Amino acid sequence: MKLQKYIQSVLLLLIGCVSLFMTVSILFDFFGIRKLEGNYVLFVVYANFFCAILYLYSVYAIWKKPASGFYALLIALAILVLAFIGLLVHIYRGGIYEVKTINAMIFRTFFTAIMAYFGRRLVNQEIKSNS
Repeated sequence: MKLQKYIQSVLLLLIGCVSLFMTVSILFDFFGIRKLEGNYVLFVVYANFFCAILYLYSVYAIWKKPASGFYALLIALAILVLAFIGLLVHIYRGGIYEVKTINAMIFRTFFTAIMAYFGRRLVNQEIKSNS
């Protein structure tokens, strides 16, 4: 169980920090990243920003309150699914976008679903150990 917590924490910390750095850099145009990103979709950037914060919170919660971390990951998953649906509508209506945005959304959605699955396993293990 501890190995799972360590692996999950490292992955969430890594993806959370990278996502937070990139979204803040795009929003505030740090280091000229906004220009490098090309045709970004603003609501997707905001969704990724909120998910990055939820990932970082989940790292803390995994060790203190696994159920809270699991629910944070479920919220992040819901945000990503809604943002992905919004992105598809945006594309269907002829909005500009980058193909890498679609790929990144697919990756983040699956990553978050996998982390939520393992978060649920931690909650189940905690329940069993407290019984």
